[in-house]
Amino acid sequence: MLVRSWNLFHGNTVPPQRRAFLDEMMRLATADDPDVLCAQEVPAWALGTFDVGDVAARPAIGPFPITAELGRRLTEIDCGRLRSAFSGQGNAIYVSPRLRVISRHSLTLNPLRFRSVQARALRLGPVARLAWAKERRVAQAVRLAIPDGRTCLVTNVHCTSFPADERLADAELLRAAWFAVSTAAPEDVVVLAGDFNARAARSRTLRDLTAPEWGFSGAGPGIDHILVRGATASALRRWPDEERRYDGGLLSDHAPVELDIS
Repeated sequence: MLVRSWNLFHGNTVPPQRRAFLDEMMRLATADDPDVLCAQEVPAWALGTFDVGDVAARPAIGPFPITAELGRRLTEIDCGRLRSAFSGQGNAIYVSPRLRVISRHSLTLNPLRFRSVQARALRLGPVARLAWAKERRVAQAVRLAIPDGRTCLVTNVHCTSFPADERLADAELLRAAWFAVSTAAPEDVVVLAGDFNARAARSRTLRDLTAPEWGFSGAGPGIDHILVRGATASALRRWPDEERRYDGGLLSDHAPVELDIS
């Protein structure tokens, strides 16, 4: 079972260009027919093209909500500069027709009450508190029936990016892990994938999750990870830049990561 994760950067490239390359990204990411593709930073207007899509930041002009279609039209003026300013964004999961979706679930990672409790525990200052409240983050999960008779709970995560204090992402990741294991059935293979905005060398949560008590497989070298519990997982593979080079640039500011589950 091949599981892949990719932060799509709202369809943008490095260096930025005026138009979006979301279609090209999706063709590339699904060309070899992976079993599961977890995507982050998907424009709100594109979430419906996936098997499962959940809005994190809603389309808006400032404080005023707008439709996803209007967000798309405004962003098309210059996708590289505007990114998600109007279009909003969310998480999405592609599931191969070989697998059957049994159920789907979602969780807000940084609701007000959670932020308030954690801010006191972590003794966060006003800058960190404001940064944490700036954009809603979600985790989404699908429970899947695999052709070999097993079931699998795949959770797609995009944690808050705040380099000045990575404990924000760590707190959200731990919340996502509890969400995953509490949603899964006892016999499920559990997969936790996505843009964690956390590195193994500095993340207490990643150290805990990959220790025997939690029992997840090892983390990757960057901030994009796929952790597996209840099955054997291959080493995480990060795509080399040449595999996502297109039209003079790189598709997304993240490389896809993937592993095989057996």
